[in-house]
Amino acid sequence: MMSTAGTVGKWKAMARPSLPSSLDSTLPGISREVLSVSMEPKYQCQQCKEILRKPFQAQCGHRFCVFCFKQLTSSGPIPCKTCRAEGIFEEATSMLNIAVAFPDNAARKEIDSLPAKCQNDGCNWSGTLKEYEGQHEGRCDFERVKCEACQALILVSEKDRHNERECEARTLNCKYCKVTFNFKEIKAHDEICQKFPMQCKDCGKKKIPREKFQEHIKSCAKSKSACQFSEIGCRAVVDNGKQQEHEQTSMTEHLRLMLAVLSSVRLLAEGAGELQEDSGLGLYRGLEDASPAGAHAAGHNAGRGGGPGVQQKVTALENIVCVLNREVERSALTLEALSRQHRLDQEKIDNLSNKVRQLERTLTMRDLQLAESEQSLRELQFCTYDGVFIWKIADFSRRRQDAVGGRAPAMFSPAFYSSKYGYKMCLRLYLNGDGTGRGTHLSLFFVVMRGKYDALLKWPFSQKVNDLILFYFLFWAFTYSFLFVFYLVM
Repeated sequence: MMSTAGTVGKWKAMARPSLPSSLDSTLPGISREVLSVSMEPKYQCQQCKEILRKPFQAQCGHRFCVFCFKQLTSSGPIPCKTCRAEGIFEEATSMLNIAVAFPDNAARKEIDSLPAKCQNDGCNWSGTLKEYEGQHEGRCDFERVKCEACQALILVSEKDRHNERECEARTLNCKYCKVTFNFKEIKAHDEICQKFPMQCKDCGKKKIPREKFQEHIKSCAKSKSACQFSEIGCRAVVDNGKQQEHEQTSMTEHLRLMLAVLSSVRLLAEGAGELQEDSGLGLYRGLEDASPAGAHAAGHNAGRGGGPGVQQKVTALENIVCVLNREVERSALTLEALSRQHRLDQEKIDNLSNKVRQLERTLTMRDLQLAESEQSLRELQFCTYDGVFIWKIADFSRRRQDAVGGRAPAMFSPAFYSSKYGYKMCLRLYLNGDGTGRGTHLSLFFVVMRGKYDALLKWPFSQKVNDLILFYFLFWAFTYSFLFVFYLVM
């Protein structure tokens, strides 16, 4: 009898044809909890122990899901474990080989007709197992799946929302620095993000990146800091933008503080000289007098501060002098920069003034052009070319009062023509009279004007002018309008 290993090698040598696409599957058996009735053993896959999905029957008679059978025989034919467990293993028939196995359509039809229900909590779906596999499996809104990131069980319908908003292990890109990090670290990241927007409490400015916040604090005009002369006693705390102003206005106070410090240093220096002198004299004294002198010197040193204190004061004064030198240099540079800026500003002001004057001249010219255009429009509106002109004067009472008061003694009518290329004429009216008729009559004059076509006309002007004046009024003093009609007889 051949050994088991020899039998396996024999079956591996056989060809393994590929399965039809209709029998291909990437899923193991269907969960037995889907069945509405108890599951019979003949419907169970011998590998995954679930309901057969697209059942495949081996040569030995045992059934497997097509997916499970393909996995078992992926490396070639193998012995059937179920045959061994049941004690019916035979080398000729108990080998699982895809070349000799076949789809069990009869079992598939029986399984498809079994009653099924959805196993997900909250879902009331029911039908046949075929309908479950083709219509409901993997599409149930109440199905729960495990999140790959946080391993939490979530509904399929909420998977996208969970991945975007709720998953504790999801990765995000910082909206400020664009760095990818874990959601759990978002608060810690905000505390160290260099692009995180911050707000200055002094000036109220917002959206200042953390990397530039310290620089802003130093240059913020409303941020307060101690005076640079605080080392010598100045207790002022002023805005950064007013440091120079404070130094200029408090220069006398700063000098007074420096004088006090210098005086104390001088006293310390004198005290140190006296100590040295006392120590020198003590060398020539007796042993009995030397000890008291030394004690007196030590006490004097203790009372005056001693050499190390003097050195500290001198160092402080040197630092103050350096600070003052830097302030003087900075003030000089600032003054020069302000002078240069003043010159630039003055040049800009002059340029802007020239531009304003040019614009004013341009505006004046445009106003004149507009006035001329309006005058031409009015002339075109009332102009006639047949020698007949009708002149209606509105608001007569006000105009006559202006004439009586001397504010507007004369009025001119729009121009009109005797013909298309004829004489150009207008009327001049004195509502309060002119000459001998002043105050008692209206004076009306006919005026011949210079026209475009005077070179083609006969001169002097010899045509006859007839006028017909129609008055519309109730009383002479309350006349509202006049209507003049002129006829020019050629």
